[in-house]
Amino acid sequence: MQEFFHSVTLDWDKCKGCINCIKRCPTEAIRVRNKKAYIIAERCIDCGECIRVCPHHAKRATCDSLDILKNYSYTIALPAPSFMAQFNNLEDVDIVLNALIAFGFNEVYEVAKAAEIVSAATRKLMATHDLPRPVISSACPAVTRLIRVRFPGLIDHVLPLHAPIEVAARVAKREAAEKTGLPPEKIGAIFISPCPAKVTATKMPLGTDVSAVDGVVAVSDIYSKLLPLMHHDSIEYMSETGKIGLSWGSSGGECSGLINDNYLAADGIENVIRVLEDLEDEKFRDVDFIELNACSGGCVGGVLNVENPYVAKTKLYRIRKHLPVSLNHLETADLVDGDLDWDTPLEFVPVLKLDENVWEAMMKMEQVEEILQSLEGLDCGSCGAPSCRALAEDVVRGLASIDDCIFRCKNHDDVPAPFRTGGEEKGE
Repeated sequence: MQEFFHSVTLDWDKCKGCINCIKRCPTEAIRVRNKKAYIIAERCIDCGECIRVCPHHAKRATCDSLDILKNYSYTIALPAPSFMAQFNNLEDVDIVLNALIAFGFNEVYEVAKAAEIVSAATRKLMATHDLPRPVISSACPAVTRLIRVRFPGLIDHVLPLHAPIEVAARVAKREAAEKTGLPPEKIGAIFISPCPAKVTATKMPLGTDVSAVDGVVAVSDIYSKLLPLMHHDSIEYMSETGKIGLSWGSSGGECSGLINDNYLAADGIENVIRVLEDLEDEKFRDVDFIELNACSGGCVGGVLNVENPYVAKTKLYRIRKHLPVSLNHLETADLVDGDLDWDTPLEFVPVLKLDENVWEAMMKMEQVEEILQSLEGLDCGSCGAPSCRALAEDVVRGLASIDDCIFRCKNHDDVPAPFRTGGEEKGE
């Protein structure tokens, strides 16, 4: 079995065994057994929904400490576009960029700058290549991972370009190496992330074997450290991005950079799943591009942010209001081969199938259907599985018992004999 890294982790001491997380997980990656939740590693896409809904704060995102700056001779801050929307009364992005330098970074490279380059590359790719329509954005790593485990038929529709964070890290480190003469291993590109999925994307990247991002710190960890360093006078003009780049921080921003009205943008994991299901049913044949964000509102809704996503979206609009449309173009960008295009293809990961052998899988599916007939079909989650079908699958896999259903006692005679535990008749 392949090893998986996950930013989303579980604190067993805080877990109370409630079922809030199992009902929200889009890939049914969480179970509650013996009054404690556990995460099925191969199914988790690090969307952070369990962090968002856990009332006991038992789910958390593992990020790098700010001490990671000490590991490198030269450090580059990679602030996400949504990072600029976390501050009150901010009208100039340069104030934040200067604060990052004052904090201890040697250089700042805006991810929004790379976003404008990716937007330009997307426009060119869609105009000159016969990509399957509609093209699905690859910018949100949670959505890309969701597609490869749950919607394999849509893999060919995913845009084969690196996300802006990866492009920014590659370009920034190469330019820094040329400027300083330092070897790449002494230069650290540190991303300031709004969500745990982007942490996982740097540790186990898709589209490439190794990410150029050397560390990821949470917005919530660095936010308070920057506040006393933010000054409105004597600032150096550093920002090199326009409206298109900053717009990537909220839902619909990537689509706006295509200069094409024939698109669809959806945010929030439940809405994303609904769109992908409709796309499988070929309901969007006339749409050219689909932008999907797992977090509500886009990256401004990431669980590692500090500001309310709807307030942040308004702030982002105000900041970009008087900016030029774009300051970065594909023709003038300092790119080399591999900066934009995926190095490795996106592949289906069959973590949801019942068995490697097709015939065994079909037999187990029949068993699942048989067990389902004996269950109430309430999908209450009291058994520790998110749905009755999930419980039936767990029983067939040998990971659960039919007795885990609290309504089983009413229908004990209807339970297939091989899946009963013991011969007790209590409750009947």
